[in-house]
Amino acid sequence: MPSKKLKEFLDQNNVKYVTIRHSLAYTSQEIAASAHIKGKNLAKTVLIKINGKMAMLVLPATHKVDFDLLKNALGQENVRLANEQEFLDKFPECEVGAMPPFGNLYNMEVYVDETLSEDKEIAFNAGTHVELIQMSYEDFERLVKPKKMKFSHISKL
Repeated sequence: MPSKKLKEFLDQNNVKYVTIRHSLAYTSQEIAASAHIKGKNLAKTVLIKINGKMAMLVLPATHKVDFDLLKNALGQENVRLANEQEFLDKFPECEVGAMPPFGNLYNMEVYVDETLSEDKEIAFNAGTHVELIQMSYEDFERLVKPKKMKFSHISKL
């Protein structure tokens, strides 16, 4: 079942979404294959620290964060990946690494890569490693109000 917090938030905002169950998978590429979703439509969540403050990046599964682009876009030099110990307690109802890209529910800034906004629909982890939520990108943007910028490029597999 999706994170209760997320499901209640979507329901309260009358958002149409679909829950997709898939076999156990941890990497975004495995998840996309398991759920039969194009990697570019699967949004992955990456947690970072900006000057010591936790923030969330949301980008297509087919992309990877370019920290030079990110630092430039943010106008900040002190930006790094957050380690697991730093965010373990921030998402109590989620499995580690399966948090949904709704930083607004966890008092975090959210930055979305502009390439994701080109998609009509996106799917993302729903708090577990066996479930996704699929919804319109437009609803995601309306509810989360992420800052849109360019900070990733296609990952060479």
